[in-house]
Amino acid sequence: MSHGTNSPSQGFCSRYRRFWILPLLWLTGCNGDVGFGGGQAQDPVVVDTAVAYIKRPLGLNNQGNPIQPDARRVITFEPGATLLLRDRASAASPERSITDRLFLPGERHDVRDLDVSYDGTKLLFALRGPFDENGNDDDQPSWNIWEYDADTDALRRIIASSITAEEGHDLAPHYLPDGRILFVSTRQRQSRAILLDEGKPQFPTLDEDRAEPALVLHVMNSDGSDIHQISFNQSHDLAPTVVSDGRVVFSRWDHMGARNRIHLYRTNPDGTEMETLYGVNSHTTGTAGSTVQFLQPREMPDGRLLAVLRPFTGTDGGGDLVAIDYATYSDNQQPTWVNIGLLGDGQTSVAPAEVRTDTAPSPGGRYLSAYPLWDGTTRLLVSWSPCRLVENALIVPCTPQRLADPNAQAAAPLYGIWIYDMNAGTQTPVLQPAESVVYSEVVPLQARPVLPGVIYDKVAGVDLDSDLITEGVGILHIRSVYDVDGTDTANPDIVTLRDPAQTSAAQRPARFVRIVKAVSIPDDDVRDFDPSAFGVSTQQLMREIVAYAPVEPDGSVKIKVPANVALAISVLDVNGRRIGARHQSWIQVKPGEVRECAGCHAANSTMPHGRLSAAPPSVNPGAPNTGVPFPNTEAALWADFGESMAETRTRISCLTDCAALNPSMNIVYDDVWTDPGVRAKDISFDYHYSDLTTPAPTTCIDTWSSTCRTVINYEQHIHPLWSLPRTVGAADRTCTSCHNIVDNMGGARVPEAQLDLSDGASDLNNDHFKAYRELLSPDNALELIGVTLQEEAGPVVVNPSLSVAGAAASATFFSLFDAGGSHEGDLTAAELKLLAEWVDLGAQYYNNPFVAPLN
Repeated sequence: MSHGTNSPSQGFCSRYRRFWILPLLWLTGCNGDVGFGGGQAQDPVVVDTAVAYIKRPLGLNNQGNPIQPDARRVITFEPGATLLLRDRASAASPERSITDRLFLPGERHDVRDLDVSYDGTKLLFALRGPFDENGNDDDQPSWNIWEYDADTDALRRIIASSITAEEGHDLAPHYLPDGRILFVSTRQRQSRAILLDEGKPQFPTLDEDRAEPALVLHVMNSDGSDIHQISFNQSHDLAPTVVSDGRVVFSRWDHMGARNRIHLYRTNPDGTEMETLYGVNSHTTGTAGSTVQFLQPREMPDGRLLAVLRPFTGTDGGGDLVAIDYATYSDNQQPTWVNIGLLGDGQTSVAPAEVRTDTAPSPGGRYLSAYPLWDGTTRLLVSWSPCRLVENALIVPCTPQRLADPNAQAAAPLYGIWIYDMNAGTQTPVLQPAESVVYSEVVPLQARPVLPGVIYDKVAGVDLDSDLITEGVGILHIRSVYDVDGTDTANPDIVTLRDPAQTSAAQRPARFVRIVKAVSIPDDDVRDFDPSAFGVSTQQLMREIVAYAPVEPDGSVKIKVPANVALAISVLDVNGRRIGARHQSWIQVKPGEVRECAGCHAANSTMPHGRLSAAPPSVNPGAPNTGVPFPNTEAALWADFGESMAETRTRISCLTDCAALNPSMNIVYDDVWTDPGVRAKDISFDYHYSDLTTPAPTTCIDTWSSTCRTVINYEQHIHPLWSLPRTVGAADRTCTSCHNIVDNMGGARVPEAQLDLSDGASDLNNDHFKAYRELLSPDNALELIGVTLQEEAGPVVVNPSLSVAGAAASATFFSLFDAGGSHEGDLTAAELKLLAEWVDLGAQYYNNPFVAPLN
């Protein structure tokens, strides 16, 4: 964008109004209503509308440098902030504090997350204080939500009871159009109730960095009653807002496994229909391909979303302003399915000059926050800092020449309040910024001309199944696991695979699904367990299995799953081993809800996934006719046109007891489809925990409910397999007979395959059994010199035979037990399934923090 030129008589103050970069001296020598420009005509400002804003001291570290905010560290406390109000958006309008009245002189507090009611008369905000100068973090009060009524000049804490208010940190409040309040909180009310069902104490789970309790979406009435949790992410859900159709849009920190990114999600206000919205594959759209996150979404009058685009940290909390066309795009270069072929970008910078989203000095400054004005213009209220550099211990303006210096050093930010007109490209100061002060947020007390639509909570017995609510479950329907991003990946196709006359069960690669649940991780005050409990990798933290179910011949699945928990799906082969990559995004169902998805998603694909309305239509054609069975299948399973096989099976089952909807904690296969008049049915089999002679990792051996859990701990469930006595004929096939550093006579020996599965602590980590480390960590080969066992010279490295990536990545181990392998028959099918599910989960040492040893 061209920023024009100015005559010398206009001076640098008027040049700055046209958005150029200024030196520190701009604070003197300028006058007028907002302190700028001599007698030049002002750009339009909101003069008849009150504005509320937050002013805080610039946070400095022990070296006197600005503290770099991190978007993933949310439960902060920066005492000294205050919420202020002016009757007009003008520096000439008197400023008065809203929040200082709550505290005695000298007491300090923090305030953030400012929002305004739709009629412009009330403010919501989060407040924390007073700050205890002598206390530690645990002694400080929690974040509470407050409301200010501008008509009556009254302040109230939304949750009146101090006991209830201090039960968690409450942040980011936003009015729902029905009068309730949406917010994020560490309360995790429904999640804590699930913990009780699991026999654990109630506590807020830590985020997946294990840095602070996870903030997730909650809703409450305007008087603070009926607080309930609506999202179940394992890391933070942030900055919720309501768009015109009544749905909630928010930023989600997606941090399962190797993922570490924040993009946009949406849901109904009751937590149903939770789905990705935008940006999953758009995180390298920053300056020169730098990694960015999507923060602070707010709807603009034209229907697009305004967001701050910035890295996690390193930019003084600021970034670029982008407008996102989420109705047309699911990613920057990916239109929704109905718009496939459309050229253009899903997101556009609306800043008037170049804003860098890496950590280099930014010519166009950076934006800390923005709030659209709903007044028929294209204006925004913004918190913005110009670009400034330190040169010879002085603060100087950024110029192209100075920015070209590779050693250019950015000065501390100078965030002030501005009105930015996107149409005109002009930016007009409202509040003069000052050194060591940050104006971090601003909203107008302005009525919105049209309210968002109201989406009422779904009603039991009308929108939701009352029986499922009583069970604490929802329904998951996958139309076909062979549908990968709208492509039929079945060989040769789904229609052939589902036909028993053409394909046997053994020829179908996908046989079962495993439903996995996240394990809530407590902080040190609840359970200070040793980090070695996670095992050789912390990437998957801890996991539990909550269900297994067969995949129907067409790849479809329709089963009950536990509600109000974070779930992931794995597709398995005939041996119960995961095929394909891990599902690395949490999904949820609300009690009584039915969640639909077309199929699966390739890890390297940018096609829309997880957003039903944006994704390609299902490639599973479903039943070809109504009132007759699928070709060559049992006559009793008559289909309706277009149904998946899972839909047909469960519908017929629900004519009686709906048993086909019930998953199992075991892997069970029965051929219910093949018409015996066409060919013999495929052979039934199962991998049942009751077949283990070592301890089973679940108490739900024969029946399933929403509270069933399979919890695998290495010492309790895996290690006993190695010393379990085994004979084949007269041969001793006990694992530790060969995989041991001691022979039958008590002498030293090199263990078979350099794998020692005997008891004892590992020399790599004495909190682990050496057998665990021998299986999962590289080690040095041993050799016998005389009667002494020692490491081979070199040394010679022995690679582990198991991988935390899963059973498919552990072929070195599992192939030994397959047909024709050297260890065929040495482990039972149930034992091999137990080992496979353990490594598929991540081969954790413990999957329950409350049985792990204390630190």
